[in-house]
Amino acid sequence: MKNGLIGFILGALVFGIVMYNAAPGMMMVENKSKYGFNETVAKIEAACAKDGWKIPKIHRIDKAVSKIDSTVLPVAVIELCKPNHAVQVLVNDEDKIVSSMMPCRVAIYEKKNGDVIVSRMNTGLVAGLFGDVVANTMDYATTETEEIFNVVLAE
Repeated sequence: MKNGLIGFILGALVFGIVMYNAAPGMMMVENKSKYGFNETVAKIEAACAKDGWKIPKIHRIDKAVSKIDSTVLPVAVIELCKPNHAVQVLVNDEDKIVSSMMPCRVAIYEKKNGDVIVSRMNTGLVAGLFGDVVANTMDYATTETEEIFNVVLAE
């Protein structure tokens, strides 16, 4: 009995360490773009417009911090919103808790090696943590936004 308990505790500890180290890689998705920074941003904007998504704002983070450090490479955070998805979440008070994650966001940034990266939250994974309306809406939004991002992603 004592050996079983020690084994269980050690197993739980190892599992916890593995999950702690793996969680960041599971929660966020990074893919290389096949285009340069400006072209990647422009192509995502065009694909959004074609698919009925709105872009309330593009935040140029690099420009915001350029007064502090002029060596920051280009970084843009694009807000994406599809009103018919948003209303599904916003109509119910119980579901509004996820409004702090709205609108959907994608980051485009350039790395020192010249790669341009498309980074976003793994909303497909996160969706399962919520109730039916939020999970379904996030699943639809994830499928649609991934199709948008595919126009720029390297194979």
